[in-house]
Amino acid sequence: MEHVQLTAADLLLRPWRDEDAPAVRAALRDPAIAQWNPQGGDPIDDEVALLWVRRRADWSTGGHVSMAVTAATDGELLGSVSLHHIRDGDASIGYWTMPAARGRQVAVRAVVRLTDWAFTDLRLHRVELCHAVANPASCRVADRAGYAAEGTLRESYRYGDGRRYDEHLHARLATDPQITR
Repeated sequence: MEHVQLTAADLLLRPWRDEDAPAVRAALRDPAIAQWNPQGGDPIDDEVALLWVRRRADWSTGGHVSMAVTAATDGELLGSVSLHHIRDGDASIGYWTMPAARGRQVAVRAVVRLTDWAFTDLRLHRVELCHAVANPASCRVADRAGYAAEGTLRESYRYGDGRRYDEHLHARLATDPQITR
């Protein structure tokens, strides 16, 4: 799959670069990101962050698209948005935001933009979004991004503290009304 860059108002969604590793290291050490986006048991050091960036920059399998969400003006890393498990017209979406970017609808705008691209350019039909029920901020992102709530998956995912949590399942279909942000 070819790399692309997408814009959403004051945001630039672009492929990950090696020089993003120091900011990613800081992000993955943030308690909220570590809890809701676990990376495994390794301490997050420079090497782990660089490997994280390089894995996400490699779209060659066609099974995922991962993008750095940056400020369009100065390139500051604001977060991450990714499509995973792309196959047979379906995918899952995930995201996180840097602490300084929270409360500014960065995740909502990034999710809306990547979802629209997935429907238009990848010709996906369904994109799912799951989040821990105990993470209400992620539920607000899903709602504001037009992802309809479909149900609760009981103890479906082990999060950063090692516990299994119930998750809310949300989804958008290509036939749903387009969201403007």
